[in-house]
Amino acid sequence: MALIDIRDISRRYTIGSESVNALRSVTLQIEKGEYVALMGPSGSGKSTLMNILGCLDTPSGGTYTLNGKEVSRMTEDELAEIRNKEIGFIFQTFNLIPRSNALDNVALPLVYAGINKDERDEKAKKALDDVGLTDRMLHKPNELSGGQRQRVAVARALVNDPSIILADEPTGNLDSKTSSEIMSLFEEIHTRGNTIIVVTHEEDIARYAHRIVRIKDGMIESDARNPNITRADRPLTENA
Repeated sequence: MALIDIRDISRRYTIGSESVNALRSVTLQIEKGEYVALMGPSGSGKSTLMNILGCLDTPSGGTYTLNGKEVSRMTEDELAEIRNKEIGFIFQTFNLIPRSNALDNVALPLVYAGINKDERDEKAKKALDDVGLTDRMLHKPNELSGGQRQRVAVARALVNDPSIILADEPTGNLDSKTSSEIMSLFEEIHTRGNTIIVVTHEEDIARYAHRIVRIKDGMIESDARNPNITRADRPLTENA
């Protein structure tokens, strides 16, 4: 069974008297352990698809099953629980709390999960260590570089052991050298068995992924393995 299974997903928005079809009958399966890039220009529907995959939005039609759970018809509370337990989010703008240090920022999802402070701190320290920030745990975001702030965001996404890491334009605010470092970190995370979905409009970021899904006009235009990555580098899945 696929980790993500969406079938005939559509999303319509009403703007004034006009109806806009952001997604049109999209069907997509992603296996556990895959590394996928969702690519497309502005207005293609990739952000809408990301929001549905991340349980931040609900489809107008079709079904979405995540890790065996039917999420397309869940209540807001049920969606919030899925977001906290199943999905680790990484955003272009980092979304860190300015007044909190790196350790407290990373531990935040565990607060919502009701985990006690000692266990939260232990898990957050391990996550920061995993992204190479052991010596920056007590620094606040304004005391960190852009790359370090994104590493904190990556650690926060990993701290709950989610089923999926969902990254939205994760290098959009970074220079090219720092972008390469962050994408190399994603490769490390992927080799540990994490499922990663990167939403991007940049070809040089998509090339790190093992599978590239291109979206245009609300539909999947193409879905193919990345020919620049050898089969030996790919996770063993039914689609490999």
